Amino acid sequence: MEFAKYSVTVDIVIFSLHQTALNVLLIRRAAAPHKGKWAIPGGFVNSNESLATAARRELKEETDVGEVYLEQLYTFGEPKRDPRGRVITVAYFALVTRALAPRAGTDAAEAAWYSVNALPELAFDHAEILKYALQRLRYKLEYTAVGFELLPNEFTLTELQTAYEIVLGETLDKRNFRRRLLEAGILVETSKFRPGSDEGRGRPAQLYRYKKNAVTEVKARRLFP
Repeated sequence: MEFAKYSVTVDIVIFSLHQTALNVLLIRRAAAPHKGKWAIPGGFVNSNESLATAARRELKEETDVGEVYLEQLYTFGEPKRDPRGRVITVAYFALVTRALAPRAGTDAAEAAWYSVNALPELAFDHAEILKYALQRLRYKLEYTAVGFELLPNEFTLTELQTAYEIVLGETLDKRNFRRRLLEAGILVETSKFRPGSDEGRGRPAQLYRYKKNAVTEVKARRLFP
């Protein structure tokens, strides 16, 4: 019995909050196909490695980003998505707490952060992959605490609300957001304060951290209307 020949790649969508915008890390391809175009970092899976191992390797090689929150997103396999032949890609998305200085690696002439609201033309079907990743991130923000992966270990409630608003692309009611978030039991109040950061009033703002094993069973848009 003969089997068709397929290649498998991994592509990693890396999100970060930076300068009041949700950004994604892109690389500019240095070789064909789509030479000179911007793309999501990724590459071919070696025969001796798992998908997750390949994703972390490519992430490190192409962007110098190490240990981050990484989650399998979706599999894209349209027959003509890659001009090199039948290539199926398993997409992942990663979240980093700050916009790390990108480093171009293999098959990349350049690496840079772009706002998800001002993207260049992307190679392959990477625009579709990125759109799906953004939808998944917003959806997960509705029912999990994944948004905390975009924040430092300690943060104010204002910083947390700002992060949610940037990702969701909408304004949330401050009073309801804070009341229901605290009622959800997913935050731990620290004994620390951020000096002069309470919405410009000059008063110190309480710092919080995420309760690692907490699970909220209410969707965030209902929790934070």
